[in-house]
Amino acid sequence: MTAPDAGRGIWNGEETRTFTGLPRDSFRILHVSTGNVCRSPITERLTRHALADRLGDPMWGGLIVESAGTWGHEGAPMEANAEAVLADFGADASGFTGRELLDEHVIMADLVLTATRDHRAQVISMGHSAGLRTFTLKEFTRLVKAIDPATLPPLEDGMVARARALVRAAAALRGWLLAPTAEADEVYDPYGAPLTFFRSIGDEINQALDPVVTALTGVPAPT
Repeated sequence: MTAPDAGRGIWNGEETRTFTGLPRDSFRILHVSTGNVCRSPITERLTRHALADRLGDPMWGGLIVESAGTWGHEGAPMEANAEAVLADFGADASGFTGRELLDEHVIMADLVLTATRDHRAQVISMGHSAGLRTFTLKEFTRLVKAIDPATLPPLEDGMVARARALVRAAAALRGWLLAPTAEADEVYDPYGAPLTFFRSIGDEINQALDPVVTALTGVPAPT
């Protein structure tokens, strides 16, 4: 794996979408919660961990995973209980610092996955044509499960082409495949809660991520 913050650098221009030190053709996944110290760090690092399990190194496929918070604690460390949850999964928590969600993060993201519907609404309200690429995590999982992998570009066409097609397919299904309840698309905030609740949230996030990462990579989770 590359260093935990290797995906956080300086773009060389929005039109070329080239990122210093990274593949020219890349796909950025942005996880969003409130403070960027609990849910979104867990989701960011579990995503990276799952991609590494399947690909060896997600950077080989051009996938970049990061996070931010709508009321992000800029420069803050991850919550200790969030670190403990990541340790349970064998995921790397090192080097993390919180970020406040900025316009540039939304502009450059190819897929934004939020913890709640309120976060999704806040991202979309920032503009930047974010509506078709912003979902709650659980919403995206539900939509991805309904997509036939055979309709996606083959892996030989590259991970980035497959990821972009997956987002387009999910957006097309959004109005047809609704959540059974509004709460079904929420990941609740464990901030200030005991470790047992953090672990239940970690399990919830990990289960939601598994079909997403499988669809992105075409590789099921190791058994």
